[in-house]
Amino acid sequence: MALNVNRNVADAFYRYKMPRLLAKVEGKGNGIKTVIVNMTEVAKALGRPPTYPTKFFGCELGAQTQFDIKNDRFIVNGAHEAGKLQQMLDIFIKKFVLCPGCDNPETVLTVHAKKQTISQSCKACGYNGQLDMRHKLTTFILKNPPELSPAAQGASLTEGKKAKRGKKSDGQSGEKGSDGSENELDATNEVDEDDWAVDVSAAAVKARMEDLTNGAKGLTISDDMEKTPKERIDLFYSFVKQRRDQGMLSKPGADKDIVSEAERLDVKDKAPLILCELIFDSNILSQMKTYRSLLSRSTQGNPKAQKALLGGVECIIQLNQTTLLPKIPHILKGLYDLDLVDEEVMIDWGSKPSRKYVSKELNAEILAKAQAFITWLKEAEEESEDDSDDSDVEIEYDDRARPTTLIEQKNATPQLAKTAVKVKSDDNEDDLDIDAI
Repeated sequence: MALNVNRNVADAFYRYKMPRLLAKVEGKGNGIKTVIVNMTEVAKALGRPPTYPTKFFGCELGAQTQFDIKNDRFIVNGAHEAGKLQQMLDIFIKKFVLCPGCDNPETVLTVHAKKQTISQSCKACGYNGQLDMRHKLTTFILKNPPELSPAAQGASLTEGKKAKRGKKSDGQSGEKGSDGSENELDATNEVDEDDWAVDVSAAAVKARMEDLTNGAKGLTISDDMEKTPKERIDLFYSFVKQRRDQGMLSKPGADKDIVSEAERLDVKDKAPLILCELIFDSNILSQMKTYRSLLSRSTQGNPKAQKALLGGVECIIQLNQTTLLPKIPHILKGLYDLDLVDEEVMIDWGSKPSRKYVSKELNAEILAKAQAFITWLKEAEEESEDDSDDSDVEIEYDDRARPTTLIEQKNATPQLAKTAVKVKSDDNEDDLDIDAI
């Protein structure tokens, strides 16, 4: 059953139709996956490559996607109902297909590799604007631009070819003039109609080479994401090692490139472990300061990455036990002072023995030497909590306790004297009465 591309339109004679999405669940357990059977037909109706809506489902569901274009299989990991995917497809259509001006799906996406932007133009109303680049799918589109513009798939191109063929046949069957001037004029007009030129300047050639390079990078990126986590970690290790050997790790901008590569390969939580192996040795105290910017970018606001950094430090201590075991409190304090590991993460690490990175015996020895620093952290945390409790005490002010002015004090002095005299006289009267009795 065909559906309206814009399902907000209830008109049965709406010209833009698409087939209903068909989904088939395959596999069991951890290998369960959903195959979108007719994704190619749906994407053709939308004028988009079938990889775009499939990747959109992966972004929205937090699942991995697989594309087998040769066998026409588009897969989303996990079990998902067709109705749920159809609702998500409506969101995709609204964001990446419908024109913001006229709500028609006659739009074309154009990727600007240099500016890293995507523009959307409408053939129906002439709208031309930029897509919202905050969605994750835009990154995928930038790296995998449409191979063929939907504008080149319409009837207008066919009509144009027919018209040219008609002109050509008319020109061949027509009678030539005595001097052939008529044919020359027709040839000139034909050239003018299809006039085009390729800029061969050095700047233009360089720009085209950059576009080709970006396209190759996009293909490499898509291949890398299909690899196993271990293979992606190995790629990241080679990437960082190459820059370390070239002496580029301490140069400005290198930290940003390395973190971007970790995000691209989806190994950001494990990246500090690799960095420790490549940049630390027995001089870890000075090296932490040298590579502070890189380590800070890799661990900031990420408790998993901070625990990986502590695990990497354990591995370095294992390789240099004689030198580094006595310096464990100093190492931990350096990590804390440089804001590379949060207080809560370090306390949690110190309270749970683990053999994830080193042997159980060595881990126990490391934690034993770290206890003095961990205890200091806990006491500092308790003191800060006590200070915050004291700061919550409310103080009430009473106008009756306000200090009096000098004039009020002067006026109040005689009254006090009179009162004292009166009291004294009252005491005397009481004494007289007692004597009289």
